Amino acid sequence: MTLRKRLSYPSLLATFFCFSGAAHAVPVDLSDWKSDGGGNWTLQASNNGVKQSLNSRPTVFFNNKDSQGTALGGSIEVQTTSDDDFVGFVLGYNEGDLFAGTTDYILVDWKQGTQSGWDAGMAISRVTGSIDTCGVCTSADAWTHTGNIEFLERAMTLGNTGWEDNTSYLFDIIFTGSNIKVLVDEAVQFDLSGTFRNGSFGFYNFSQPDVLYAGITEEAAPNPGNGVVIDPPPSVVPVPAPASFGLMLLGLLGLAASRRAGSADR
Repeated sequence: MTLRKRLSYPSLLATFFCFSGAAHAVPVDLSDWKSDGGGNWTLQASNNGVKQSLNSRPTVFFNNKDSQGTALGGSIEVQTTSDDDFVGFVLGYNEGDLFAGTTDYILVDWKQGTQSGWDAGMAISRVTGSIDTCGVCTSADAWTHTGNIEFLERAMTLGNTGWEDNTSYLFDIIFTGSNIKVLVDEAVQFDLSGTFRNGSFGFYNFSQPDVLYAGITEEAAPNPGNGVVIDPPPSVVPVPAPASFGLMLLGLLGLAASRRAGSADR
């Protein structure tokens, strides 16, 4: 799966774009990823998906490599009607950060239902210390988004909307040292600028069983300075057509206009 996108150019011109040398999304083999915390992460067929099956304390399944400059995509689905808690992602994560006294990574979590002081919906936060402090409990920083979790903002359209049972959501995440973008089903949820630590990309789960993360792909993140206005940002950058091609295209458009005029005269 590539980044889903809508180009703001007329389709006539878009058909002539050249994507020479552009990056393309490739499937990710999850067999060498690692897990932290109390979850039970089971690889799926072709090692391109993983399922977390337990109602567990905070847990992370991560790629164990620096991931800034990467665009990642895939799907997430809670495959049960049991429970209504947290699923999501981590960015800039290092092994052991769930338990670290001092750390600095980004947490994107999504809760289905309002419960014990935290509302349903998707949020992005900065984690600066251990969040695995009391197992599966509603007083943990991972639940309340206080203490070692600095709440930053709610998602643009899913900020107060929980995920649905047995529903697959497509996600795209662009992670750089100065910007994080998160899209769900093609809709931008976060476009956060700042200074972010490099580290792993990973899946996050807290107190929610039977969550499948699947069809994972990665590619080089698009260059935000290319001057191309596209919403959401593209995974490839179109190469401008040469001047001679532009003249040819104008000629073809002129010919088509003259033919329409001739038809009108008849």
